[in-house]
Amino acid sequence: MSPPLSAQRTARRGAGRPPASWREPSHRRKDSHDGAEDRPGHRRRARTGPGHGPAPDARGRLGAGHLPHQRLRGRSGHHPRLRFRRLDVTRPDTFPEFVTTVRAALREHFGAESFDYLVNNAGIGTFAPYETTAPEQFDELVRINLKAPYFLTQALLPLINEGGRVLNVSTALTRGVVPGMSAYAATKGAVEVLTRYQAVELAGRSIRVNTLMGGAVATDFGRGTMNSPEVRELAAETITQGRIATVDDITAAVPAVLSDAFQWATGALIDVSGGQSI
Repeated sequence: MSPPLSAQRTARRGAGRPPASWREPSHRRKDSHDGAEDRPGHRRRARTGPGHGPAPDARGRLGAGHLPHQRLRGRSGHHPRLRFRRLDVTRPDTFPEFVTTVRAALREHFGAESFDYLVNNAGIGTFAPYETTAPEQFDELVRINLKAPYFLTQALLPLINEGGRVLNVSTALTRGVVPGMSAYAATKGAVEVLTRYQAVELAGRSIRVNTLMGGAVATDFGRGTMNSPEVRELAAETITQGRIATVDDITAAVPAVLSDAFQWATGALIDVSGGQSI
């Protein structure tokens, strides 16, 4: 959801760099929210399963969301009705082909022509001080964090049911400032604006669109920096709940936001950061 906020306390003291425990020797830092491996040919792919992989909820509805590709290996059978498809979200020219793939999967495995939920959570983060952020770094963040959900949602619209849901993902860094994350936060701020426009323009089909705002989470984001006790302690100081989130803290909110019980919310920023930076 969000990279560690270990710079928060030092920023308040006037320091412009995060603690050494999560700095890299180079100013260039690329990490995928969805855990994509950081090596050539994989780092930018934000590999997914439809919706990138249709899967039914408890009521039999179909949803689609991104999953980390290394977690898919050898695990296709962990849910009897879960199907995965790969997608390089940096290639909008492949989205029409992907739509065809999703349509075929829906027909073959679910006997359906459409699905109910789309969760756009593939993304990357780049740590770079504002003064040294390169155009290439900025462009990559825009390509994956903003352009991909913009055009992938557009491409999948014919497959989303009337009254369906789209859930985008943002970060508490659009509210609390961590030096070195300006480009990343800017793309996520743009996603929040995009959500409001989608909510209005898709209202004719009763499609609700919301943004889920996460905060510091105990994941492998940032190459495992949240495993550092120092980083966890510093991040926890910015969170009202007094600790960083677990994965379950965040994922437990998703079914609720997508459910009929949440049907009156659209264009909303739903904060599940534990009160980070408020």
